[in-house]
Amino acid sequence: MFEIFQSDKNQKFYFNLKAANGQIILSSQGYESKNGAEKGIKSVQENADDDSKYERKTASNGKFHFNLKAGNGQIVGSSQMYSSEAGMENGIASVKNHTSGAKIKDLTES
Repeated sequence: MFEIFQSDKNQKFYFNLKAANGQIILSSQGYESKNGAEKGIKSVQENADDDSKYERKTASNGKFHFNLKAGNGQIVGSSQMYSSEAGMENGIASVKNHTSGAKIKDLTES
């Protein structure tokens, strides 16, 4: 499930992709409008199955993480940190598995 929310700090809109167990598996950058966040979700849906769109990275502390990039090369989502490369690859597989047909829950609506 995708969840759209607005930050109290900067008033920007964000989305998270959550697995069935509620764990966040991909988080967005901040968008100026809710429409921007919705377009970001659409980009995730369009690019999630393309393995070449995943940028795999190792942080300075030795942990692993990834970014999902759009067709224009911009980052549309980033993962959490993983203690192993295998964990990161499982995270990518989870994004691929949970994106197609995922519902969108708008937490900005009262």
